[in-house]
Amino acid sequence: MSTAPRLTALDALHRSLGATMTDFAGWDMPLRYASERDEHHAVRTRAGLFDLSHMGEITVTGPEAAAFLSYALVGNIATVGNGRARYTMIVQEDGGIVDDLIVYRLGETEYMVVANAGNAQIVLDALTERVGGFDAEVRDDRDAYALLAVQGPESPAIMKAVTDADLDGLKYYAGLPGTVAGVPALIARTGYTGEDGFELFVAPEHAEALWQALTEAGAPHGLIPCGLSCRDTLRLEAGMPLYGHELTTALTPFDAGLGRVVKFEKEGDFIGREALKAAAERAETAPPRKLVGLIAEGRRVPRAGFPVVADGKVIGEVTSGAPSPTLGKPIAMAYVDAAFAAPGTGGVGVDIRGTHEPYEVVALPFYKRQK
Repeated sequence: MSTAPRLTALDALHRSLGATMTDFAGWDMPLRYASERDEHHAVRTRAGLFDLSHMGEITVTGPEAAAFLSYALVGNIATVGNGRARYTMIVQEDGGIVDDLIVYRLGETEYMVVANAGNAQIVLDALTERVGGFDAEVRDDRDAYALLAVQGPESPAIMKAVTDADLDGLKYYAGLPGTVAGVPALIARTGYTGEDGFELFVAPEHAEALWQALTEAGAPHGLIPCGLSCRDTLRLEAGMPLYGHELTTALTPFDAGLGRVVKFEKEGDFIGREALKAAAERAETAPPRKLVGLIAEGRRVPRAGFPVVADGKVIGEVTSGAPSPTLGKPIAMAYVDAAFAAPGTGGVGVDIRGTHEPYEVVALPFYKRQK
C-alpha cells in the first residue's frame, strides 16, 4: 500500500515559486526552481536558500546522555563542548555504517542528533534500543523542527541583516540559540555544500516567515532559492559522502576513508569497537578499495553503479557522478582497487553503456573554497 509523501512546512511556498518537486526519502521536496546550474553557481559565488526540513532530529537528554551517545556512536561525544557540533557515525556491531550524523550539544545534558532523512527512523530505533542501562532519554523530535539553510560566500552578510547573534564568534561546526528575523532558532554554522553557511532549526510554524525574511535580506546579495539537485552537485564537488552511495552498511568508516571519526581512545566500550579495530588494521595493511575522485576527459557523465575499468578489467564502481558546473566537466566519486587509487593514475576509464570513457584519478575534494 503506497503512502503519500510527507510535506514540509514550506510546501505551498515551494509550489508558489514554481519548484519542480520530487519524492525524496518519503518527503515531497523541491528538486529545482529554475536552472540547477544557476542555483549551483549562486551558492558558489553568492548564496542559496534551502529547505532541509526532511532531515531527522532526535533529542537525547539526561545525566548520562554523553556517555550513552559515546557508547552508541563511534565518536567521543563526551568531548563535545557546549554549543559545538560533531560529525560522527552510527554503525552496526559488524562495523557497517548505519548513517552519518551531526550531533549538537545544546546544554549540559542535552544533545540533538541529526540523521539523514531516509535513515531517521532506523537511527531512532537503534538509539532507542541502545539506551537501555543508561540514565538518558531518546526523543523523536522530527515534527518539532523545520530546517532552513543559507549557504554561500554571502551568507554571513545576509544573516547579519536579520540577527544580532554573534556570528563572527560562531565557528564552523558550532551552534547557538538566537533570534533570526524575530524567530527563535538554533543557528548552526554547518552545511553540505563546501561553502560557508548556516543551518537554522526553527519551529515549523515559523518556517515561512523566516524564509520570506531571508529572501528579502538576501536579494541585494544575489540569494536565490535552491533545490536538492544542486545540493547534490555541490556536495559532490566538495567530496562529501552521501548515504546510500559512498556510505552503506556494507562499508565501515575505514573503508570509506573516514576512519578519523572513530575514537578508540574514548572511555568505555562502544558498539562495533572490535569489528572497527579489525577494519582499521585492514585499511592500514591491505585496503581492498579506496574512495577516489574521477574527472572525465570527455563529455559523457558517469552514474552510480557504472563499472570503473583498467586494462580490460573491472577495478571499481562509481558511487556518485554528475556534470560539475564549477569544473565544467563530468566528475565522479568511485571505490577503486588500491593499486589504481593514486592521483594521476593513467589508463582508467568508466564503462558507460559499453564504451570505456577515459577518466583521470584525482584526490578528493574536487573543489575547496578559499578561506
